[in-house]
Amino acid sequence: MRFSIIIPSWNNISYLKLCLESIKKNSKYTHDINVHLNEGSDGSIDYLKSINTKYNHSTKNLGLCKGTNSAASLAETDYFLYSHDDMYFLPNWDLYLEKEVNKINTNLYYFSGTMIGPIGCGLQKFDFNCGNTSDNFDEKKLLSNYKKVSYFDHQGTHWAPHLIHKSIWNKVGGFSEEFDPGFASDTDLNMKLWNAGVRIFKGIDNFRVYHFGSISLRKKKFLIRNKGNRFFLKKWSISSDLFIKTYLRSGDVYDGPLMNNPKINLYFLVEFLKSKIKYFLIKLFNFL
Repeated sequence: MRFSIIIPSWNNISYLKLCLESIKKNSKYTHDINVHLNEGSDGSIDYLKSINTKYNHSTKNLGLCKGTNSAASLAETDYFLYSHDDMYFLPNWDLYLEKEVNKINTNLYYFSGTMIGPIGCGLQKFDFNCGNTSDNFDEKKLLSNYKKVSYFDHQGTHWAPHLIHKSIWNKVGGFSEEFDPGFASDTDLNMKLWNAGVRIFKGIDNFRVYHFGSISLRKKKFLIRNKGNRFFLKKWSISSDLFIKTYLRSGDVYDGPLMNNPKINLYFLVEFLKSKIKYFLIKLFNFL
């Protein structure tokens, strides 16, 4: 199965090289790679030309959402796999992902990989440090030991790398560009998918990537950050935390498609009430 891999990148050539080289080295199939370069003043344009990889380019930083949507416009397959440019794909990732797609008879799904890396760089509850920069990355250690990390297929994933069928991507309009430069955009996308009828939000244990930690967003000190959680609350009238924890059940062991309604308990009631109070304050005073 051939996937269209969609990667926004912002002057991150050393990580982009690692990402694309890992895809070439560790994939069973030859995939359709599509990159959007924000600025591209670090040699990224010449690099992508040299390896004959499709890309589009903006002279300024458009943000993660608009950049991703731009890269998606180049995609050739029906399977859109969004990835950060600072992710290293581990062996046979595409076989594990293909297996999950072939198990189901619907396009209403959101599959993601499982991120491993230093604590603080993803969903992992374990420390697996093979380097926190491209300069000190220990590829040999990673490839020799990543299978020793114990995790499980997990429920309610809302992280990259994630796979969405083209028809569903188009239905929800991809990423919401009002969330640029990108904070809380993943959760917003999940909410749009939820409203479109998606109930399979599955993180696949064996589909693994090593993540250096959102280098593009977090290491740019001059980046003006959007108040993503407040944008989410104003747009959807519930908090992103409430949606993630009670609707998506993020982090639970995967036990099948999610229920249409969350489990009502004390936590849900308290957080729901807090969300509504915050929502009405935001609407009343129009602050973010």
